[in-house]
Amino acid sequence: MKPPVILLPALAPLLIAANEPLSPEEETEHVVVAGETLGGIANRAKVPRVLIAEANGLEPPYVIRVGETLKIPRTQHHTVERGETGLGIASRYGVPWKDIVVANDLDPEAPILVGQVLLIPTLIEPPRPAQDARAVLPPEPRFAWPIEGSIRRSFRPRGQRNYHDGIDIRARRGTAVRASEAGTVIFAGKEKHQFGNLVVIDHGGDWHTAYGFLLRITVRKGERVEKGERIGLVGNTGKARGDELHFEVRKDAAAVDPMDELAGRP
Repeated sequence: MKPPVILLPALAPLLIAANEPLSPEEETEHVVVAGETLGGIANRAKVPRVLIAEANGLEPPYVIRVGETLKIPRTQHHTVERGETGLGIASRYGVPWKDIVVANDLDPEAPILVGQVLLIPTLIEPPRPAQDARAVLPPEPRFAWPIEGSIRRSFRPRGQRNYHDGIDIRARRGTAVRASEAGTVIFAGKEKHQFGNLVVIDHGGDWHTAYGFLLRITVRKGERVEKGERIGLVGNTGKARGDELHFEVRKDAAAVDPMDELAGRP
């Protein structure tokens, strides 16, 4: 006969607590029970409904089923300090700024304020649909920010007045500009019409990125570069309006909004 197990007084509360169910505010997963709605679960978990929906790949009207396990993206909070930018905060936490904008119901064009408390969502990869083995496609690039800085001019699609094929990011002269994704340099030189010293990288799958207004280029045409590798220095060549980087993302030769493709910085 085995002797009885005796818990030391100091350990007993810890062991008991470990076996107790988590409170709604601590759950990272929740099993749906009869009568629950996504809004009710979000309220008890204190996590915005839209973040739970995105984490679980739910589409409006956000139907959930009894017995379904939902991922609950826990969050952090950040109090804005003097001199901070939205992109800088996004880089610090490794969360795309557009996700922070959604989580806090912000106007993406409005400046953030000193003392403002921001909800920082935890990124959870949504469930992927079953892949057809007959149509295996290469993964899409996940572009990183080439530099840290404030956006002076945003993307505007062609067909609109004053269209703009990329974004212009202010930064200190001489700041290292880094490749947003691995690829092969297909242009590295002076573009005489607008962009001054320019680098263009082919990432495969008809994806390209372009980096203009450079002070100096540090790669050569035909060179293979890795994600995060320095390709040049911030400058004001071409039609730059000060020290800044002109950055473009192109798919099938058409410019797309870089803000929709950037996924945080290295």
